[in-house]
Amino acid sequence: MRAAVLYEFNKPFKVESADLQEPRQGEVLVKLAASGVCHSDLSIQRGYIPIPLPFIIGHEGAGIVEAVGPGVTSVKKGEHVILTWLYSCGRCRDCSRGRPQLCETAAAAMFAGGVYDGSTRFSVGGNEVRHFVGTFAEYTVVPEQAVVVIRPDVPLTSACLVGCGVMTGVGAVMNTARVEPGDCVAVFGCGGVGLNVIQGAALCGAEKIIAVDVVAQKLPLAKEFGATHLLNAADGDAVAQIREFTGGRGVDYAFEAIGSADVMQQAFQALRRGGKLVIVGMPALTATLTLPAISFPMEEKGVIGSLYGSARFRSDMPRILDLYMAGKLKLDQLLSRRLPITEINEAMALMEKGEVARSVITYDT
Repeated sequence: MRAAVLYEFNKPFKVESADLQEPRQGEVLVKLAASGVCHSDLSIQRGYIPIPLPFIIGHEGAGIVEAVGPGVTSVKKGEHVILTWLYSCGRCRDCSRGRPQLCETAAAAMFAGGVYDGSTRFSVGGNEVRHFVGTFAEYTVVPEQAVVVIRPDVPLTSACLVGCGVMTGVGAVMNTARVEPGDCVAVFGCGGVGLNVIQGAALCGAEKIIAVDVVAQKLPLAKEFGATHLLNAADGDAVAQIREFTGGRGVDYAFEAIGSADVMQQAFQALRRGGKLVIVGMPALTATLTLPAISFPMEEKGVIGSLYGSARFRSDMPRILDLYMAGKLKLDQLLSRRLPITEINEAMALMEKGEVARSVITYDT
């Protein structure tokens, strides 16, 4: 089988022949049909998210179950599935309180680059290669908790996008912020995640949805996803223009979908009294954010973090696909390019240049 392996930070991936072990106790072998190329993958390649190399990354995948290991009960061979990159244990304090996205066990496994016991399943030339989802490969092995069964009539090339970008963006609106009909929303960053924040706000009935970006060609697509106002931040003071759009008050919710501390500050300034900044973008580990302290007690402004759209994976992901199949949520429009695994470096370059909403690596499934 072929896999794209990252050997050095800031270097291209190498597409090589890899070996993969059979699934062990509680594990599932999945034949990938498609994998989205996410900005977090670029952050890993650039070394912003420290992981032990060599590594098979990719985390936005969908495919068909090829085999299951002993003890697996929630999924069987032949079922269509989405993979989640944060496989919750179901037993820790946060999992038991209905917050699986904050699972302590999953966070530790993710940065270690292995399954729960820290061991690896991939190898290249007899040498171990780590992964935590490993969708930049034709097959992968993941814990049962990372597999979400979906309806078989959904195209897997579209379904894979729910594995990260769609769930992160739509979930930030519906689960984390809980936007209500009539609210005013600003979305800073109109890439793959930002577009899903926009369509999530539209689904929730937001009155004004202000799309903000410095790349002019992204804004027409933001309108297609539900933005009511388009704002090119390169043309002037974005905060002043947002206040103009909202009668001087500002927005109820400002979503930052880039991962820039400077943009987070702008988004905070665009809030009305009582407004909330929702941080969705993933900044560098060393980034810091400075905000005016007086705004918290005097204006009741707030800051909320949103990890993976505060998702309850096994219920939220199928629900999103039901909305898609009912024509109420856009997935196909996100898919800008389909590329084979041999062009993984081209896919990363297109994303870094901002030329695509999402590129998808497709496999022969």
